[in-house]
Parts: sequence; structure tokens; C-alpha cells
Amino acid sequence: MSHHTIHPDLLTTQVNIALVGAGGNGSQMLTGLARLHTAMLALQHPAGLRVTVYDPDRVSESNVGRQLFSPSDIGQYKACVLVHRINCYYGLDWEARPTRYTTPLTYGPDLTDIVISCVDSAASRREIENLLAERRTSTPHYWLDLGNRQSDGQVILGNPIAKFNQARIVDGKTKVVQPLLPTVMDLFPELRNKRRKEDDTPSCSLAESLEKQDLFVNDHVTRWALHLLWTLFRTGRIEHHGYFINLTSGAVNPLPVPEGGR
Repeated sequence: MSHHTIHPDLLTTQVNIALVGAGGNGSQMLTGLARLHTAMLALQHPAGLRVTVYDPDRVSESNVGRQLFSPSDIGQYKACVLVHRINCYYGLDWEARPTRYTTPLTYGPDLTDIVISCVDSAASRREIENLLAERRTSTPHYWLDLGNRQSDGQVILGNPIAKFNQARIVDGKTKVVQPLLPTVMDLFPELRNKRRKEDDTPSCSLAESLEKQDLFVNDHVTRWALHLLWTLFRTGRIEHHGYFINLTSGAVNPLPVPEGGR
């Protein structure tokens, strides 16, 4: 079975992560990233993770219960609530930016090693892909995308573009180290279709939101995403770069690392 090896830089320096979205998946993901950071330091990683959370939305009543927010959080920015809580709990200095990820073009992507998208629309994924394409000289090593419907979801880790970590100069010649991991947009090119209809109507209550998504679907999706990152940092290699999770059937299908790249 083919495998993908982590770039050695991510094992020797601080890993900067841009977490895009602080809702159902994002709020769960941030908590898991703090645990991952703590474990990495315990296992002698020199600096662990530093996370910046991007989300312009405020907490609403319908978010309480399905996402990691309490009634006292209603009306506050999601990113600020979550990052303040994590920083206090773990003694971190992670950053919250209550804006869209596309806003800080001058420095956001330049300081990012991994982009984790926890967004709920194809339009948001197109924005992220376009932003990464504009920053070819400073594109993150990885783009980890989480997505779900009512009772199923997927986790996909990909390389945004051909980057220096996929090729090295050996004896004056370019040597391809390993194939690119396809991104969510490569695997599902229909997401690039701007005419694709989406249901972006906000829920007014927890009961209404649970008609659209099962209560624990985000928990399952984020756990597999975190397991993927944990395996990558713990062992330095992965044989699967994604998972498809279905709560109705109880099945989890891994996505093998491709032999020939994308």
C-alpha cells in the first residue's frame, strides 16, 4: 500500500494552523487540536501547534447544544469564545479572528502550514482554493477539509498545489519525493460549479438544526480528522489521507493514499 510521508520541517518547528470555521466541526476540532498540541509536546516535538481561528459568525440560540457553546455565549463571536476558552484551559496563546479567512491576504496564508476547513458550503471551499492558488509561493503544506450532511461526512487531507515539499533538488536535478495528495476539490470537482444549489438557510432553533444534522455527526467527523493528524505527526507517515463516515450504516471507509498522485 502506498504511503505519504510528512515533510520534516513540520517535525522540527512550530506548526501553524489556520482553522476556518468555528461551528459544528470547527468547535470540536479546536478542542482536539489543543489535546494534539499537548501530546506532541509530551512526545518531544519542539514547539507543537499554534492555531488561528477564522469565523465571522456570532453564537445563536440554535448553536447551543449541537456546537460547543453555552447560553451565555449567545451574541458573542464564535472564534473569540472558543479561543479564549482554550487559551485559559491549556495556557495557550492561540488567536481568534472574527473575520472570513479571505480577509487577511497579506499575511494569513504566509504563516500557515496547514489549513483546516470546517465550512458548510461549496462556495466557501471555492474561496479557500482560490486563495491558496493566489499564494503559490507560500501555500500551506496541507489542506484538511471536513464536511458532513445529516448523518454522514468526510475528512480529506490534500496538498493544495505542487509545492517544494513534493520535490527536491538532488545533484542539480529535480527529484519527485512523493505524489501529491488530492484535495477535496480534486476528488469532488463538482464543488467548483458556481451554479450548484445549496441550502444555506440558517436554523432558528436547536430542534430545527437537528432536522438537518444528527446531534453527534460532528463528533464522529472531527475524531477521524484528528486521528489522521495524530497519525501523521506520531508516525511521520499515513497510508490513508481521508475517511468517509456513515452513522446510519456504521461504516467508516478509508481513502488510500494514491500511487500516482492526482
